[in-house]
Amino acid sequence: MRQLNQGTGWRLGWSPDADRFQGLIGAEDWAIELTQAEFADVCRLTLQLADTMTAMAAELMDEERISCEAESEWVWVEAEGFPQTYELRVIILHDRRAEGTWAAAAVPELLQSMRLMASLPML
Repeated sequence: MRQLNQGTGWRLGWSPDADRFQGLIGAEDWAIELTQAEFADVCRLTLQLADTMTAMAAELMDEERISCEAESEWVWVEAEGFPQTYELRVIILHDRRAEGTWAAAAVPELLQSMRLMASLPML
């Protein structure tokens, strides 16, 4: 069951039958293939950061920006901007090096798709 979700400025893909790289993350001008562990961590950490950004909204003044990061053995993810509008950046740490950024306009749809994919039994 191959699955590719995409919108303006973002892409998420899952192909459970692939030999090594089952996941895909990307934007308009970049894409990175990921192992199952990397893909699961990107989704998990990104959703954790989204929850943190939402929680921080009550603690900050309207003009205050925030930067939050989360890391696992496989990936590093950062959210940077305002609690309601922020960019996401991801760096792959294990076995090879890769980096990508999603613009703030792409983040709401990306998060929605990650929530759906994170609920799949393979992750």
